[in-house]
Amino acid sequence: MSGLDVDALIDDPATHVIVCCGSGGVGKTTTAAAIAVRAAERGRKAVVLTIDPARRLAQALGLKELGNTPKSVSVDGFEPAGELSAMMLDMRRTFDDMVLAHAGEKRAQEVLKNPFYKTISTSFSGTQEYMAMEKLGQLAGEAQWDLIIVDTPPSRSALDFLDAPQRLSTALDGRMIKLLTGPARAGGWGLRKVVSAGFGLFAKAVSTIVGGQLLADASAFVQAFDGMFGGFRERAQKTYELLRSEGTAFVVVAAPEPDALREASYFVERLAAESMPLAGLVVNRTHPVLTALSAPKAIAAADSLESAGEAPLAAAVLRLHADRVALAQRERRLISRFTKAHPAVALVHVPAMPADVHDLDGLRRIGTSLAGDQPTRTSSSSSSKE
Repeated sequence: MSGLDVDALIDDPATHVIVCCGSGGVGKTTTAAAIAVRAAERGRKAVVLTIDPARRLAQALGLKELGNTPKSVSVDGFEPAGELSAMMLDMRRTFDDMVLAHAGEKRAQEVLKNPFYKTISTSFSGTQEYMAMEKLGQLAGEAQWDLIIVDTPPSRSALDFLDAPQRLSTALDGRMIKLLTGPARAGGWGLRKVVSAGFGLFAKAVSTIVGGQLLADASAFVQAFDGMFGGFRERAQKTYELLRSEGTAFVVVAAPEPDALREASYFVERLAAESMPLAGLVVNRTHPVLTALSAPKAIAAADSLESAGEAPLAAAVLRLHADRVALAQRERRLISRFTKAHPAVALVHVPAMPADVHDLDGLRRIGTSLAGDQPTRTSSSSSSKE
């Protein structure tokens, strides 16, 4: 097992996309931002895309808010050799822009005003992941940045965007879609013609479950959308191929906790199964021990001081140190299990910060740890919960 060399990754001009993934609350957003800041300061023209609706990234970069288009980061004390922009995915806005860009004016307005569209564009399962694919494809296609850093949704859904093209293709080829688009393809006879053509039982059953108006809205939406599906599927597939290319690197982020490391194992195995390029694992918020004093000796010394009625503060510090040693040992055991299961995965450890990261200096400190410049190699990643 080797160490993850983040500087080598971001300095390589062949690296064009870095995707940070992992379970919720492990520091993906902060890690993505720290990588972006370090890349810009080392000369890359970088943009960071967050899927996290919280404002932590904007605050850390000194911005009031982030929108659906990249915003240049320009704050006091930040004069990078390259450039840095940041944005937050707006799922509905991205869907709207996609419809406007790839449909005629009349058809686009029909889609945007449709009640069924308004529902699926904000709450339909998988829409966020598909729109993340769409936005990544747009950023890559603009060729304005030489490095794109992507922060992904929490939990296992962080890799759902890998499934988006296939799920979309399956949905578009499904029986429901064919039935809903049937009227348009049959000459615009409308939903009643479908019923009279032998689908009465089907339509009646669906109408009973979802409501007749919703079924009519869905039919109108699919008919207006018909003909655009192929383009969406093609672009999603193109982005999927980008994610599998040599210019992309996945960075899995985890905390030194059982659940987070189990999820990290899932991500590593899934990436391998999809032939996705894994750069390595960032183990976040670890607790390195800064002195060689063992826990038993610290406890013995504390007991001796307390028995003698001396130096109560020193005794308390010794007990805190003993607790820290026990925590560090537990973390090492958990990380060791991961490395035994995945010996080829490169790791970097980032120690826990004394406070949550909320500014540029904090992101720089994380970047320094990501680069391996730290007092000990027993820990990894940022202190922010996301």
